[in-house]
Order: sequence, then structure tokens, then C-alpha cells
Amino acid sequence: MGNGTELGRVRGLGSAHSGVHHWLLQRLTAIGNLVLGLWLLLTLIHLPDHSYTTMREVFVRPVPATALGLFVISTFWHARLGLQVLVEDYVHEQGNRFAVMTLLNLAAFAGAAFGLLCVVRLALGA
Repeated sequence: MGNGTELGRVRGLGSAHSGVHHWLLQRLTAIGNLVLGLWLLLTLIHLPDHSYTTMREVFVRPVPATALGLFVISTFWHARLGLQVLVEDYVHEQGNRFAVMTLLNLAAFAGAAFGLLCVVRLALGA
């Protein structure tokens, strides 16, 4: 149990206490993606045609527009959580990790914002 070994350096430090929260968020967003994705698939299957006019008629209503917005948020959040694990596991230098995580957060936020903007414009008839 020397201080020079890896086991000696980590013994007694305890848990980081962040793994369970992250794991639970990934599972909850996956369930949300599954439910909302199935809803979207069934909605698209039951449409008579897939023209812009028909899509607009469906998603101009509040409930489908809200569900589509939630699907966009859940999908980007789930992707961000999964890619965060990859970055934490495979990018070892702190400076590079900070830069990649910053780019990841910006990309996830920008993608979700653009998706929500498209849903809002569609729902408001713009």
C-alpha cells in the first residue's frame, strides 16, 4: 500500500459521486427518445401523404409541436451525454479536454436551438 503505486494514490479518496446521476440521465433521455421517436414514427406512418402542407397541418397544433420540441431537446441532450463520456475517457490532457467539451456543448446547444427554432417556425406558420 505504498504511495508510489496507483492503488496507493487512489485509496481513501472515495467516490466522485457523479456517475450515478450521469448514468440515470442517459437512461431517462433514452426512454424519452424511444417514446417520442415511436410517437413520431406512428404519426408519420398514419399520414395520407408526406407533403409540406400535410406536415404543417399536423405540427401546427400545440400538442404535436410540443412533443416534437421535446424530442429535439431529448435527442441533443442524450447525444451530448454520450459524447461527454467518450471525451472523458479518451481525451487525457486537461486543456484538450476542456476545448473538446466546450465545442461539444456549443454544438449540442446550437443544434437543439436550431431544431427548436424550426419547430416554433413550423408551429407558428412562419
